[in-house]
Amino acid sequence: MNMLESTQLPQWLIALLTEKFFNACIIHEDAKKNEKNVFCLDCCECICPHCLSPHRSHRLLQIRRYVYHDVIRLCDAEKLLDCAFVQSYTSNSAKVVFLNHRPKTRPCRGSSNTCIICERGLQDPYLFCSISCKVEHILKTEGKLSKYIYKCDYMTLSEPGLDDGQMTPDTILEPVDSGSSCSGGAVGEIGCRTVGCTATTEVVRKKRSTLPAFRSAFQPVCGPGSEMSVSMMNRRKGTPQRSPLY
Repeated sequence: MNMLESTQLPQWLIALLTEKFFNACIIHEDAKKNEKNVFCLDCCECICPHCLSPHRSHRLLQIRRYVYHDVIRLCDAEKLLDCAFVQSYTSNSAKVVFLNHRPKTRPCRGSSNTCIICERGLQDPYLFCSISCKVEHILKTEGKLSKYIYKCDYMTLSEPGLDDGQMTPDTILEPVDSGSSCSGGAVGEIGCRTVGCTATTEVVRKKRSTLPAFRSAFQPVCGPGSEMSVSMMNRRKGTPQRSPLY
């Protein structure tokens, strides 16, 4: 039986894990920023920022996206269910977790830890790459999810309301382990390159900024008594004179 067909799952969780976010809103198809990136837990549907008015008193969850995958803030997810051992990532100074599993990446060197369900590479001590993988594992091993679901009577958007949910270019989702050459595949490699380029740029800037001071510190000071020695140092050699032949 499909995990999402289980009667043990609350309706809002089934809708959250199956909903297609970031599609254009049909009602506001001519409006700007009309992507459906807000999930209403009371109505079990996704809405766009222009549809917020009728849902102001409902529990609302901001959906974000990175590389075509949906994520939510860890602080929001922990209000709804137990997120222990689900790997989180840092984005814009906030921790986020993926809703559904992603394609499996090549294994990382020096690490054999993988997701219990989809076998995606993880960092220790995490066991699940996403919320859906943990939910599936609990249903397989325990058969019910009730003790992992929390009662949340109030949840509102942390943004003013028109946040498009897209991550900024400086987002780093895959934490970089100093003892590993990769971390979570392509996303981790992008993060490594970004950090590496930033560090290199800073080193070059520091070298360039200290170069004038370095030159001035070793530049000879020409006083009245040292003019002759400086002129002798800068003077070129003349044409060599041969001794006469007898």
